[in-house]
Amino acid sequence: MALPLLLEKENAGVPVRSGDATFPKAMDNVTVRQGESATLRCTVDDRVTRVAWLNRSTILYAGNDKWSIDNRVVILSNTKTQYSIKIHNVDIYDEGPYTCSVQTDNHPKTSRVHLIVQVPPQIVNISSDITVNEGSSVTLMCLAFGRPEPTVTWRHLSGKVHPPGQTFVSEDEYLEITGITREQSGEYECSAVNDVAVPDVRKVKVTVNYPPFISNAKNTGASVGQKGILQCEASAVPVAEFQWFKEDTRLANGLEGVRIESKGRLSTLTFFNVSEKDYGNYTCVATNKLGNTNASIILYGPGAVHDGGNAASRVASGLCLWATLLARLLLDF
Repeated sequence: MALPLLLEKENAGVPVRSGDATFPKAMDNVTVRQGESATLRCTVDDRVTRVAWLNRSTILYAGNDKWSIDNRVVILSNTKTQYSIKIHNVDIYDEGPYTCSVQTDNHPKTSRVHLIVQVPPQIVNISSDITVNEGSSVTLMCLAFGRPEPTVTWRHLSGKVHPPGQTFVSEDEYLEITGITREQSGEYECSAVNDVAVPDVRKVKVTVNYPPFISNAKNTGASVGQKGILQCEASAVPVAEFQWFKEDTRLANGLEGVRIESKGRLSTLTFFNVSEKDYGNYTCVATNKLGNTNASIILYGPGAVHDGGNAASRVASGLCLWATLLARLLLDF
């Protein structure tokens, strides 16, 4: 008579069977998640005189006698029809072959099963947050463990080139970025997946330093006796420090009704009571450790010719105007 062997997860609906009229039976692969309990059942009959459970060559139980010193291994039943043990809190070192050995009137028989332990994905080592200068090369590392081996994927969460969080950057443990740009700064997410449990997700922040770039500096008009405000906006990492000049003279707070306020990317130059001598060209200088840049801004009065742009655009349009007038004069002659 056959002595089928059963191995099932604790509280599983249908046991996995192995064994038929021929012994020994080839091992079955049975899966249990790490931390769960596994029950090993061996069906017997009244011809069996001795029974034992072994893990490889180590005896776990012989009849009702426990040979294993592992307190996670316990006997469930030893009857005329079933011989079962349970392993609590299964770990990866429990993986391997298990053998039910029985002694009948004729000769010993065995049935074997192979226990596979699945382990949820876990990121065990990941790069720390990093700050680099624009143009540098960056390598991010994300090492993960699990059974089966997890798939590791990097993606950029705060990119400006692609929709945030939608573009996968690399399907590898290492993400290499050559000549990094300011648009590639932000958070990078590493995800380890193996379908055993929810993915393990960690993030790395990459800060890219770059020199200042003045993105907004417009000429402004104000009447005498009114308030006048010049604004200068500069993008930079680290944040830029601002200075204001009129011709070669650096301006400071509190001088003749002038106030300078700089916060984040924006610096403002405020005239509380504009006078004729305040009209003219001002220079905003933005500086950080990687460099500096400047822009000219004009404060003008009512009726002054202006185009709303900065000094550079005013010079260009002025040259075009003089060229047109000169051409007409030559044609008249």
